[in-house]
Amino acid sequence: MIEVKNLRKSFEGREVLKGINITFENGKTSLIIGQSGSGKSVFIKNLVGLFHPDEGEILYDNREFTSLNFKQKKELRSEIGMVFQGGALFDSHTVLENVLFPLDMFTEMTQEEKLDRANFCINRVNLQNANHLYPSEISGGMQKRVAIARAISLNPKYLFCDEPNSGLDPVTSIVIDNLIREITQEYNITTIINTHDMNSVMELGDKIMFVYQGNKWWEGTADDLFKSDNKELNDFVFASELFKKIKKQL
Repeated sequence: MIEVKNLRKSFEGREVLKGINITFENGKTSLIIGQSGSGKSVFIKNLVGLFHPDEGEILYDNREFTSLNFKQKKELRSEIGMVFQGGALFDSHTVLENVLFPLDMFTEMTQEEKLDRANFCINRVNLQNANHLYPSEISGGMQKRVAIARAISLNPKYLFCDEPNSGLDPVTSIVIDNLIREITQEYNITTIINTHDMNSVMELGDKIMFVYQGNKWWEGTADDLFKSDNKELNDFVFASELFKKIKKQL
């Protein structure tokens, strides 16, 4: 579980996060949505330690992240998996070498143990025959699956995904959504996704937080979303004609 209490962050005198409070539960997929510039990316970067908050607390299972020393933060980061927007794979590494990378960096496993773990993760994302291939030789959807395999290689308690469906076709996006949901539930991970993909919101949103101008403007489930009378949320979610029609039918 991750608890965020009164999180604030400013840059050059401009407050970007304005006292956000929220709890993310184990085994659940939580989505962060909002317009570009709303503060959702800054929020995620504070949670994973890329930014240091000006005020507030970030508790990972009662461990307050910002107050940990260097060694303790390193230990906690080994429990965090991250799927970056573009996949962030190493072009000069094969699929297997990409998944092995965090195991080489952060574990003292034997080479045989690392290979066993990497192959397990590759098989878990259904890429059994891709070990020897390079990122340029596989599709965008396969690259995202490699990124997920790498993110879960250290058996994380917490998984962060930044626009995991960016650049993917609708069918492949559904495959990635289903994979993230399955892994989250199977390993009881606390998963947080930053997304613009409203289909993912409908399919994955055990909890949804809408960020507006640096504030937590709304929180609820996908079902709650269609019933909400929050103007800013509705303007964001139902901007497309498709979702307007769906809401009218409810």
